[in-house]
Amino acid sequence: MGKALMAGLALALVLGGCAGIRESRVNPFNWFGQSQEVDTLAPAGGWTSTLDNRPLVAEVTDMAVERFPGGAIIRAEGVPPTQGWWDAELVALNDGRAVDGVLTYEFRVAAPREATRVSTPQSRAISAGVRISDRRLDGVRSIVVRGAQNARSVRR
Repeated sequence: MGKALMAGLALALVLGGCAGIRESRVNPFNWFGQSQEVDTLAPAGGWTSTLDNRPLVAEVTDMAVERFPGGAIIRAEGVPPTQGWWDAELVALNDGRAVDGVLTYEFRVAAPREATRVSTPQSRAISAGVRISDRRLDGVRSIVVRGAQNARSVRR
């Protein structure tokens, strides 16, 4: 009986000491506290728009609208002034909404990081595409893709 009493008393003392460790720095669960809101560098109203520093492709050489169930894919091909241009994208104007039945895109590309050769137009060709749903195509009569020197369009 004495051994059981001593073991119970020792267990009670050890468990009672755990209360102090629970709130100490030794306990790994206390290493990081609760999350809290902090101030940011963002303006109070948020950012108004994104800035795209990529220039327009020099010339849009080809454009096609390919239908598929549920929408269409606009595909455009362009020729930049030299080789090495990359990150081609068709960027929608007016938040991708048609204005007077015209849906307009800009063909933007990123410049090469180093000086590159001019070479042939075939070696400089770059293409981009974008998917549009049938909902966005409602009321669209014409789609335009703009480059720096020209624009191409297709009509329904």
